[in-house]
Amino acid sequence: MSPLLTALAEPAATSPGRLVPAALVGIALIVVLITYFKLHPFLSLTLGSLAVGAVAGLAMTDTIAAFTDGFGSTAAGVGTLIALGAMFGKLLADSGGADEIVDTIVGRSSPRSLPWAMAAVGALIGLPMFFEIGLVLLMPVIFLVSRRSGVSLIRVGIPALAGLSVMHGLVPPHPGPLVAIDALKADLGITLGLGVLIAVPTVAIAGPLFAKYAARWVDVPAPELYETRPPAEDTRRPSFGVTLATVLLPVVLMMGKALADILAPEGNVLRTVLDFLGTPLVALLIAVIVAMFTLGLGAGMDRKGVAKSLEQSLPPIAGILLIVAAGGGFKQTLIDTGIGDLIATWVENSGLSVLLLAWLVAVLIRLATGSATVATVTASGILAPLVANLSVGETSLLVLAIGAGSLFFSHVNDAGFWLVKEYFGLTVGQNIKTWSVMETIISVTGLVFVLLLSLFI
Repeated sequence: MSPLLTALAEPAATSPGRLVPAALVGIALIVVLITYFKLHPFLSLTLGSLAVGAVAGLAMTDTIAAFTDGFGSTAAGVGTLIALGAMFGKLLADSGGADEIVDTIVGRSSPRSLPWAMAAVGALIGLPMFFEIGLVLLMPVIFLVSRRSGVSLIRVGIPALAGLSVMHGLVPPHPGPLVAIDALKADLGITLGLGVLIAVPTVAIAGPLFAKYAARWVDVPAPELYETRPPAEDTRRPSFGVTLATVLLPVVLMMGKALADILAPEGNVLRTVLDFLGTPLVALLIAVIVAMFTLGLGAGMDRKGVAKSLEQSLPPIAGILLIVAAGGGFKQTLIDTGIGDLIATWVENSGLSVLLLAWLVAVLIRLATGSATVATVTASGILAPLVANLSVGETSLLVLAIGAGSLFFSHVNDAGFWLVKEYFGLTVGQNIKTWSVMETIISVTGLVFVLLLSLFI
C-alpha cells in the first residue's frame, strides 16, 4: 500500500503541538472561503473540517467519520426544531396573525411610546421567526408607522430591529441558540428563561434608548412604499389574544418543564407530564398543530391553504439546515482531534473567565465571517470540553455568552448589513452608525448581563 493510502486508512495520533495551528488553519480557511471566494458556508465548513483533521494529524477516514457523526447528530437534534419553527412562522405570517400583533400594539401607542412599542413588536415577531423573515415582514410596518406618525424612520426602525436581533441571538428556538444548546448539552428551558431575562433589558438599551441618539446622527425619510397593506386573499385575521397565546404557547411549555425540573421531585406526575410537553420537539410540534387551527383554519384558510403554507415554509430553510449541520460536523472534528481539550486546559490554567472567553471567540469568528450562526456553531465546538466543569446554570450562561458574541458589529461581510441598508435607503456610513453600532451594543450589553447573572448562578 502506498504511503498516501496508508495515511488515509490508518488512524494517526494527533500531536499537541499541531492542534492549535490546526484550529487556526481550519477557522482561517472557513473565513477566507466565505469572505473572499464567496463560497457557501456549508461547503466552507466542510472543507475547514477536513483541513483541521489533516493539519492535526488525524487520519482522513477518522476526520470524515468525525464530521459525518457531528453532521448527523446536529441535524437530528436541531434540524427538526428549525423545520417546525419555520412552519410556525409561515402560518403566523400567512394568516395575518403577525399583522394583527403589529397593528394592535402600534395602534395603542402614543408618539412618545412608539419606539418602545416597536421594540415589543420586533421581539414578539422575532420569537418564532428567523431574522430575515421577521425583517421583511416588519419593513412595511416600520415605513408606515414612521410616515403616519411623523416619527423618524431610525427612531422607530432601530427598536424593531433590536427586538428581532436579540431574539435571533439569545432566545431559542432560533438556530444559533439551539445549536449551542445541543453542542454544549445545555438545558433548553433554563437557557430560554435566562435568555428572556437578558433579552428584555438588552432590547431596551440597544433599541429605544439607543435609537434616541441614532436618530440624531442619521435622519432619513421613510421610503414611499407600502401605502396600503391589503389582507391576504380569502383570509381574515385571527384576534390579537388568540395570536399572542399561540405565539407564546411553546415558550410557556418549555418554561413549564424548566420550572418543574427545579421545583418538583423526580417521579412526580406533574413533573413527568411537563417534562414531556416541554421537550422542545414536542412543544414546537404542539404549537404548529395548534397554529394550524388558530392561525390557519381560524383565519379562514381551508385545509389546502394550511397545507400549502406549511409546504412553502421548508425550502427557504434548506440552506440554514445545511450550515447548522455542517457546523456540528466542524465541532465534532475539533473535539475528536483533542483541540477542545487543549483549549479547556489552557483556560483552566489562565484564570480567564470562561464566559468572557466564549464571547471573545464568537466575536472574532463573527467579525471574520459575518455569520452569527457560523460564529455560534464554531465557538460552541471549540468550547464544548469546558462544559464538564460547569453547572447546569453556568452552561446555559455559556450558551448566551456565545450568542451575544455572535451578534457583535455586523459589517460589510454580513448579509443582514446589506438587507438593512437597502431597505432603509442608507449609505454604508449611515448603516454603520445605526445598525452596526446597535448590534455591538446588543453584544456588549448581553455579555454584561451574562456576567452579572454568573455572580448569582
